[in-house]
Amino acid sequence: MIQRWLARLRPPVEPALSPTDRVSPRDAGLYDAMLDGWFCNETGELLKGFALGAGDTLLDVGCGEGVATLFGVRQGASVIFTDSEHDKVRDLARQVAGHTGAPFLGLVSNSLPLPLADGCANKIVCMEVLEHIHQPEPFMAELVRMGRPGAQYLLSVPAPVGEHLQQGIAPPAYFQSPNHVQIFSAERFAALVEDAGLVIEHRQASGFFWVMGMIFFWASQQAAGRSLEGAVRDRIQAPYPPLMERWASVWQDLLTQPDGLAIKQVLDRFMPKSQVIIARKPDPSARGGA
Repeated sequence: MIQRWLARLRPPVEPALSPTDRVSPRDAGLYDAMLDGWFCNETGELLKGFALGAGDTLLDVGCGEGVATLFGVRQGASVIFTDSEHDKVRDLARQVAGHTGAPFLGLVSNSLPLPLADGCANKIVCMEVLEHIHQPEPFMAELVRMGRPGAQYLLSVPAPVGEHLQQGIAPPAYFQSPNHVQIFSAERFAALVEDAGLVIEHRQASGFFWVMGMIFFWASQQAAGRSLEGAVRDRIQAPYPPLMERWASVWQDLLTQPDGLAIKQVLDRFMPKSQVIIARKPDPSARGGA
C-alpha cells in the first residue's frame, strides 16, 4: 500500500480530488499531508525545507511502515532505518531492495545506545516516536550523536490538544507502554530539541483530519464491541469503519471547495494531530569559516 501511495505523490498545486472521487481514510490523510508541504517529488522535499537527494544518508529512527525511508530511496538517498518491531524492518527492507541497488541498512532495536556510529547520517528523521519513550532526553542525545555536523533533523510528536481529546475515548492501553507515555506541549517539545544542542529552523502543526479520524475509529470500535488493545494508527487498515469512510468523504469534499484550504488551515491550528520541528546540528567548522 505504501508503494502505491508513493507512486501517486505529486505537488498539490491544483485540486487533486473531485467531489465525486471516493478515497479511503489513508488516501485522504495522505492528500491532506501533501497540502501541508509533505512528499514533494519535484523538489525532493519530504517536508518543505527538508530535502533529500543522491548525496544524502537518511537515518529513519522508528521507521514504522517506512514512508520517509521509501521517499528517500526514490530521491536517490542512501538509507538506514530502525524500528523496535522485527516485521516492520523486514518488510521495509524488502521494499527498499526492490527500489534500489544501493547498499542500505535495516536494524531492529529500541535500546540505547543505538548500534550505529557517530555521525552516520546527515539527514535524520524521527516521527511520532518520542511520545513512546519514557526518557526522551537520552534518546534525543542519541539522535544528535548519530548526526554529522550540519545534519538536518525532521522530528514530530503528537500535539497535546489531540492527545487530551483522545484520552476521553481511546482505550487505556493507547496511553501506556509501548504506546504513548508522553504528551509534549509545544514549549516542552522545543526545549527538548534545543537542550539537545540543535537549532530549530522551522515549526508547524497540522492534522485536524487525523484527530477526528482517530476519534471516529475509537467510537466505531467501542460501538461494535471490539477489543481496542494495541490499536494504533499504522495498524488501522481496510476495511475501515463506515464512519471513518464517511469522514474521509466529507473531508475530501471540503478540500475541493473554493475556501476549503483556508478552512483546513484554521482547523489545523485549532486542533492539530502532530507538531513538527525541522532542526539542524551546529557545524563548528562552518562557523569558523564564516
